[in-house]
Amino acid sequence: MEFVSEAWNIVAPAIPQTLILVFVSSAIAVLLGMPLGIILTLTRPEGLRENSKLYSVLDSLVNFFRSVPFIILMLILIPLMRLVVGKAYGTAATIIPLAASAIPFFGRLMEGYLSQIDRGILEAAKSMGSTNSQIVKKVLIPEAMPQIINGITMVIINIIGYSAMAGAIGGGGLGEVAVRYGYSYKRYEILWVAVILIVALVQIIQFVGTYLENKIDKK
Repeated sequence: MEFVSEAWNIVAPAIPQTLILVFVSSAIAVLLGMPLGIILTLTRPEGLRENSKLYSVLDSLVNFFRSVPFIILMLILIPLMRLVVGKAYGTAATIIPLAASAIPFFGRLMEGYLSQIDRGILEAAKSMGSTNSQIVKKVLIPEAMPQIINGITMVIINIIGYSAMAGAIGGGGLGEVAVRYGYSYKRYEILWVAVILIVALVQIIQFVGTYLENKIDKK
C-alpha cells in the first residue's frame, strides 16, 4: 500500500495536465475540423457548391497531415511550438501538435458524415428556397448530429493516446510520468497507476459519448 500511495503522489499532478492536453486540443480540433469538413462536403464532386480546385487542395492537405506519424508531426511543428509558447516541450506546447493531428482527422470524419445525408432531403430544402448556409445549419448538421457526437468521441480518445505518446518526449501528463518515472526508473507501480488512469479516462469518454449519441439519435 505504501508503494501505491507514493506512486499516487507522483501521478496525481499529471492528471490535470492530461485533462488540459486532451480537452483543449479536442476543442480546437472540433472548432477547426468542423468547418473544414463542411467545406469539403460542399465543394466535393456533386456537392452543393462544387469546386474541384478548392476540394483538391484541401483533400490533399488533409491526406498529407493524416499520413504523417504523430511523433514526426511533433518534430515538424517544433518551430511553431517555440514561436507560439516559447518552448517545444510541456503541456501548452504539446497542445499544438495534438490539435494539428486531430483537425484533419475530424474534418474527414465530418465530410463522411455529412455526405451520407439523403440527397432527397437536400433537394427538398433547396426547392423551398433555402441557402447553402441554411441547409448546413438546419439540415446537414442536425441530421448528422449522432454521427458527429461519435466522431468527437473518437477524436478525444485518439488524442488521449497521442497525449500519452507525446509524454515520451516531454509532452507532460500521464504519458510522461509513465515513461519517465515508471519505465525509465523501473518503478512499475507508477507505470501501472498511470496506465490504469489512462484506460479509465478512455472508458469514461466512450461511455459518455455513446450515451449522448444514443440520446440524440432519433432514428
